[in-house]
Amino acid sequence: MYTLNFDPAEFLSQYWQKKPILIKNAFPQFEDIISADELAGLAFEDAVASRVVVTKTNDWQIIEGPFEEYEQFGDSNWQLLVQALNHWHPDSNKLINAFRFIPDWRFDDLMVSFATPGGGVGAHIDNYDVFIIQGEGQRHWTVGDKGHYAPKNNDPTTPLIEGFEPIIDAVLEKGDLLYIPPGYPHQGQTLTLAMSYSIGFRAPSQQELFSELADSLIDNNSGLKRFTSSNEPKLASQISTSHQQDMMALITELAANPDNYQAMLGKMLSQNRFELDICEPEEPYSAEDITDYLSQGALLYRIGGLKLLRVEADSESRIFVNGEVFNYPAHIEADINKLCENFSFNNQQAVSLMQTAETQKVILELLNRGYFYFAE
Repeated sequence: MYTLNFDPAEFLSQYWQKKPILIKNAFPQFEDIISADELAGLAFEDAVASRVVVTKTNDWQIIEGPFEEYEQFGDSNWQLLVQALNHWHPDSNKLINAFRFIPDWRFDDLMVSFATPGGGVGAHIDNYDVFIIQGEGQRHWTVGDKGHYAPKNNDPTTPLIEGFEPIIDAVLEKGDLLYIPPGYPHQGQTLTLAMSYSIGFRAPSQQELFSELADSLIDNNSGLKRFTSSNEPKLASQISTSHQQDMMALITELAANPDNYQAMLGKMLSQNRFELDICEPEEPYSAEDITDYLSQGALLYRIGGLKLLRVEADSESRIFVNGEVFNYPAHIEADINKLCENFSFNNQQAVSLMQTAETQKVILELLNRGYFYFAE
């Protein structure tokens, strides 16, 4: 169990998406989720997104995984990064649970780093919120204030910048936490062999929302209302101000109707950027199989990284799972709430969920899609 040593409500009101903060000993008696050897082994797998960043003089080299060995990198000045550890390592959920005072739809992934002395990435700016938790070892972090910064080597495509004046300058040790909102420059440098964990939270951009809304309207053959006007400009070549505003009002009208955006948002925000470890059964489960497994003491688990989301004030009773819609009868709302709020269920909890036939039907569908699984 990972328990935060600070008040989440105070953090949300004073720091979340406002300013960075270093919290020493945020996780008392912190234990690494995974060993360096286990992490290195995961990066051998094709399905796992991994990379090695080699620090060079005033530059960095990025080598994409999977890897077969690491000896060529030497004893210093490199780090291994594995994205979406939570998709492949079930124990990751214990750490992620500590941050669920932020809604699941924002959660992106848990990235883990094993770094040698001198390993790191240069000064850069991210467009998402990140919590950095230090495991074994020490890393020196600096964070600057928001501002305009020159891109590294005048390269407009790089996230790296030339440098900044730090407003946070500290060495992180086991259990320390650094929170960095979008837009704040930062840089980490490894002092000793070190493990660190980055929990990222993303939100959609205007561009992404418009693109998804347009796709949704096309898929549903909706949004067909056309512009009409009551007056025309005197000049034939002119698009009048009133015409411009009235055309944009058509978009505002669409966006104001929940029927046009609720399903779109649910599908969009329940999807992941990284591959899921979907566990489809060799043969479809039946209701009898569920009863049999539970009678033998089985536990019920959600696969790592899977999001089960609901839209508040939804026009339908449904959940959104990995971009798909699952409808359910309104009278099992309490069961669906438990299903969405928990990553796993002990045997007694699972048996209790299965008491209602309609709930069992939803879970059966999720099991057969490979989104849930039984384990001892």
